[in-house]
Amino acid sequence: MSIYKRGRIYWYKFTFNGESIRESTRQTNRHTARQMESAHRTSLAKGEVGLRERIPGATLADFMSKRFEPWAVASTSEKTWLDYYRPGIRVIQKYKPFASLRLNEVTSEKAADFAAWRLSAGLQVSSVNSSLQVLRRIMRLAAEWGAIEVAPLIKMLPGERHREHVVSLEEEARYLAAASEPLASVAAILIDTGMRPDECYRLRWESLTWTNGRNGTLLVTHGKTDAARRVLPLTVRSRSILQKRWEVAGSPAEGWVWGAPTRSEHFEKSTLKKQHKRALKLSRVRAFVLYSLRHTFLTRLGESGCDAWTLARIAGHSSVAMSARYVHPSEDAVLAALDRLSWHNFGHSRNSTEKRFAVEPLVSSSSDVSKNGRGERI
Repeated sequence: MSIYKRGRIYWYKFTFNGESIRESTRQTNRHTARQMESAHRTSLAKGEVGLRERIPGATLADFMSKRFEPWAVASTSEKTWLDYYRPGIRVIQKYKPFASLRLNEVTSEKAADFAAWRLSAGLQVSSVNSSLQVLRRIMRLAAEWGAIEVAPLIKMLPGERHREHVVSLEEEARYLAAASEPLASVAAILIDTGMRPDECYRLRWESLTWTNGRNGTLLVTHGKTDAARRVLPLTVRSRSILQKRWEVAGSPAEGWVWGAPTRSEHFEKSTLKKQHKRALKLSRVRAFVLYSLRHTFLTRLGESGCDAWTLARIAGHSSVAMSARYVHPSEDAVLAALDRLSWHNFGHSRNSTEKRFAVEPLVSSSSDVSKNGRGERI
């Protein structure tokens, strides 16, 4: 019995009359899968069905609409579905030569043709890669659910521009001076707290506390991962901005800080788009996206000597590896850390250890030499 597991689903594989038979049982129970393999072997041996013809699989478009889309709606957040999966599905469905392929006909070469079609429309590499990531997720789930045997390798296109621009202090001053409200306030808070723009837009008054810490704190309740939920201290500038907005709003006890006439009733990523574009033009700084302000904050935090664990807590990263790229300790910091470790290993403070291991002079000065009763040096 050649039963093996692929994901949560059991498959079986055996050879009959020189032909390899491999099929998914679509079962998660090993005992049931063995029974299905045995039944298939028996039916072939009796000649009741012969070598079964392969039933053509579903098309990519059918699989997306009937299986992947219901999964994405039920298993992911509303934001992930609306901003990520739904646009990706629509783009794939729009390219008919690709969407009409059977699942087992989707190959790396076909995916490359799809990417080339996207590039021919004048799109950025990042936009093309976004749809390729959705396609990769679709094909991997198709393999996990037994719709295909192996998911094809979907490669991302090189040359994607990452949001890693660090805004200098001089650029920050020029940009904030040119930005109108409420963009100036949002940008200042992003660069003082390191929040993701979407986390800032979802900020509520009940998540703010004016009495905690030195200048108050804010609670981030929504984010990309579970680690995104965190408490952040306010700077003098961010407290001044938020408190002034709170007082103008009539000191509300709850509600959105950045309320707007949108479906979500708060700022969205497109709300400040025109203001941001205008501020970049007036300030004449190098173009950047608002997410770069978070990257700027984390870069400055890492350069200040913050360790990766603390930075991960502040940033809301799910892995310390994500925070490690912002931490680049200097040579002096490394030497100081090893110096502290060496004194710690002795089990004493530095001062007491220095006294304990102080080297006595080999030759005493003439004034300190003692003599015995015969006048000889001791």
